[in-house]
Amino acid sequence: MTEEQVEYPEHPREKQRGPVVLRRGRRVEATTTDQRLLDSRGPSDWVHTDPWRVLRIQAEFVEGFGALAEVPRAVTVFGSARTPRDHPEYEQGRQLGAALATAGFAAITGGGPGTMEAVNRGASEAGGLSIGLGIELPFEQGLNPWVDLGVNFRYFFTRKTMFIKYAQAFICLPGGFGTLDELFEALTLVQTKKVTKFPVVLFGRSYWGGLYDWVKNSVYGEGKIGEKDLALLHVTDEIDDAVRMVQESYKAWEDTH
Repeated sequence: MTEEQVEYPEHPREKQRGPVVLRRGRRVEATTTDQRLLDSRGPSDWVHTDPWRVLRIQAEFVEGFGALAEVPRAVTVFGSARTPRDHPEYEQGRQLGAALATAGFAAITGGGPGTMEAVNRGASEAGGLSIGLGIELPFEQGLNPWVDLGVNFRYFFTRKTMFIKYAQAFICLPGGFGTLDELFEALTLVQTKKVTKFPVVLFGRSYWGGLYDWVKNSVYGEGKIGEKDLALLHVTDEIDDAVRMVQESYKAWEDTH
């Protein structure tokens, strides 16, 4: 071993992997990134590692921002992918999409079937912009045929950012875990003032009434949230009422900017 190869405790041998330094022979790879990239005969597992996923995540943000940057004022609407087309909730979603388009708002949904499809369909049929932000799932579907502008995502958190960033309001039609997830995330972002232009409307008193009562009687009643937090939730059965809430909130936000 030459003097240059001696490993001193204060200056151990190291390998550089871009900005990453690997020392003491731990986790040192036998091949380089360039070699794995250019050698088509090598293993492909490396493209599924966490550092590579970071680039995919970055690419999803770039694609999403680029696709949606010119979107006019919009409302994100969530609902169940399992609602059949002959269900009353489907027709309500279709009417809601049309009403939003008539009021000058683009409609953003998860792009799937059910009430998401209904909202996209109503917005498109009324001449509005119909947007679908899809997600790669082990079940269910691609984008529904009434999406005018669609973006597919691998990662939920990237998709969630787009739902929030490009919308001026949030309307929840009856839905499952995905709808509940988005509902409470939106409420948390508004409560903590991460977003300031976001009324949250629960459409369907018979469906959402029990949840609202629980939030009011238990969460608010026991002091876990404040009066202003409770006031973030609006429950209605009327499409005109939901659209009015969106318009009033948007005007109030517009007047302060």
